[in-house]
Amino acid sequence: MSIKKKLGMGVMSAAMGLALMGGGTYAYFSDTAEASGSFAAGTLQLSTNPEEVINVDKIKPGDTMLREFKLENDGSLDIASIDLLTDYTVNSDDSNKGNDFGDHIRVNFLINADKLDAPVFSTTLSELKDMDPDVIEGNFWSQFFAEKGGNLAAGTTDTFYVQFEFVDNGKDQNIFQGDSLELNWQFNGMQGAGEAK
Repeated sequence: MSIKKKLGMGVMSAAMGLALMGGGTYAYFSDTAEASGSFAAGTLQLSTNPEEVINVDKIKPGDTMLREFKLENDGSLDIASIDLLTDYTVNSDDSNKGNDFGDHIRVNFLINADKLDAPVFSTTLSELKDMDPDVIEGNFWSQFFAEKGGNLAAGTTDTFYVQFEFVDNGKDQNIFQGDSLELNWQFNGMQGAGEAK
């Protein structure tokens, strides 16, 4: 190997050594720490039992029909309030001359079967259909849940009683013969206010 090559390799080796030494002169202390977290949302799961609250035929003015139904909270969060939305369809051969069969079906909400003579809230289906959910909440649900600690707790079931009445208004109601009404109730459960955890 020639002297030039030997000198070139020496210079190159020295430069690499200086570079490595220069890189090592910036030593410092260090440490690391980690933190983690998790969030799992609770659930609201409201159901009715039975799903069909009433199915009756051959009714006449003056008839009453008492029914029991349950609201079940199968979720992991308490339900603080429940909205009831009412809708129905009247099936008629048009002999009712535009009169609403829902005006003649009264709904009596009862706290329990022993208090049949004193409904906590009473209204017709047609009024219930047009009613603001807050009015229903203030007139029925709040009274019932006041006895239950103010809500439908997670994992619990509450039993409700409702009496339907084909109101006998003392007048000719022949126009409703053969009519039928299909009722749909939708219960919407809402959580309570947020809280510190």
